[in-house]
Amino acid sequence: MQKSAHAVRNLNRRNLLKSALGGTAALSALRAGAAGGSAPTQGGGRIKQTVCQWCYGKQTKTPEDREKFYEAVAAMGIKGVDLTGPGDWPAMKKHGLVCSMVPSHGIGKGFNRKENHAGCIEAVKKGIDQAAEHGWQNVICFSGNRAGLGDEEGAKVCIEGLKQVIGYAEEKKVTLCMELLNSKRNHKDYQCDRTAWGVAVCKGVGSPRMKLLYDIYHMQVQEGDVIATIKESIQYIGHFHTAGVPGRNEIDETQELDYPPIMRAIVELKYEGFVGQEFIPKRDALASLAQAVKICDV
Repeated sequence: MQKSAHAVRNLNRRNLLKSALGGTAALSALRAGAAGGSAPTQGGGRIKQTVCQWCYGKQTKTPEDREKFYEAVAAMGIKGVDLTGPGDWPAMKKHGLVCSMVPSHGIGKGFNRKENHAGCIEAVKKGIDQAAEHGWQNVICFSGNRAGLGDEEGAKVCIEGLKQVIGYAEEKKVTLCMELLNSKRNHKDYQCDRTAWGVAVCKGVGSPRMKLLYDIYHMQVQEGDVIATIKESIQYIGHFHTAGVPGRNEIDETQELDYPPIMRAIVELKYEGFVGQEFIPKRDALASLAQAVKICDV
């Protein structure tokens, strides 16, 4: 049977993405696809996908490498890149990409210690200013590690610190997203390691500009019950991250999470934010990313 034009386009696209960043011919074809006639096909585009640049260190070592990376991911239908700095933003904008999550302070020393408040607030305000100037939506923040601090007290101190900066975020129309990370394997002693704890902090801050970055990988490792938890907590979620479990690698059939049902649940909840691919590729990096985009495009 003769293949349809649609099937041929998809086949050609898969072959190109396997060699993305590997040569000028592949990039030229990707660029042509993004521009017109043979545009990349999407399964609906209802999930606004982004990618975390730090997972692609080998592909983004130099400004020239990053320029090619941005061109390739934009051709996949990706909308933005998480956790990049102002130095990369002009190149991202050139390819129609946004900074979908602006960095601020570090993970270990966060808002759960009063002695950290001044430094965290300064870093978050800087992120808010940068986001507002460029039209970006989100700035990341962290609870910090427990270091012997009880969860109730840690939440109380986080709320106290975040309340000192949330008004500024509201004024600038920027959303703060505290990331949920597992303390079981990757971030020992991190305090915002359960969705209920993060939700309690958001409730305590009491602002529509205070949300959670729900990392699907981290929360599967820490507590499981991902879809039900997302449904219960969606009003407090401002961003998502993905990765495979176990291992934090590709989100394909080799791991225990089944991403299409998770993405469909997110769509059904009328979530309008970003879903960031944050897995560490074990195979061809750009081919794996293209596969992940397809998996999540429900």
